[in-house]
Amino acid sequence: TGGYRRIPVAQVGADIFCDTALIAKELATMLNCPALDPTNVDAEAAALMDQAQNKAFFAAIGAVPTPRLFGTMLRMFGPIGTVKFVKDRIDLLKGSSVRAPQGDKAKAVLNALLDDLEARLETQKWVGGDAASVADFATFHPLWLYVSCNRRPLEAGPEVEAWYQRVSEIGHGRREEITQEKAFSAARDAKPRPLPESVSDTSVAIGTNVEVAPSDYGKVPVAGMLAALTADRIVLARETEQFGLLHVHFPRTGYSLSSK
Repeated sequence: TGGYRRIPVAQVGADIFCDTALIAKELATMLNCPALDPTNVDAEAAALMDQAQNKAFFAAIGAVPTPRLFGTMLRMFGPIGTVKFVKDRIDLLKGSSVRAPQGDKAKAVLNALLDDLEARLETQKWVGGDAASVADFATFHPLWLYVSCNRRPLEAGPEVEAWYQRVSEIGHGRREEITQEKAFSAARDAKPRPLPESVSDTSVAIGTNVEVAPSDYGKVPVAGMLAALTADRIVLARETEQFGLLHVHFPRTGYSLSSK
């Protein structure tokens, strides 16, 4: 990626995709599954997704009682791993424009999401409508994080609790672990796919050396040549000794683009 600090990232050969929203859009196209495309959800579902992925995501950890949270981390990482994990997250949030609420404030943020979600699910089975979609996964994940760290069942309204169980039962499909070398080989052996057509009114010329970084947290810039700029994405070309030419894709929304 060239130093991108956040997860997840997705790799298809010599193309690297950063940020969940862009990855979901790529999967929707590759799998011919429009339900995975965040741009296909209605305004109310999009608002719930935003509420979950921003305010509630940062509240999910703060809402867990501190002794229980550290107990969870000790179980997962051990004492040394817990210290390393905490230090890593402190580094990740340096220079961040977001502030994670704690205690009662964090619980209030989570409860607000649960109330809005309950109201939405009173009239339909899924956040996005009649079938599961990216709106359900995006709304589910901060609640799953809270439940996992808190080690207690989710306490919510009946519609939310039933929905939470339905989403949990979807599962993860067929999953295979691969080695780092296999991923590296895929990058070395492939060429980036053809570039999308760029918008004509860009303030930064194609071919310019630029840096791209998240606007809110994990603000580690990735340097490269601006290869394409569309209405919804930034594509950097990175010539590397180890892999040859790579294209790294970022969403336009939530990311800064600046000339070096």
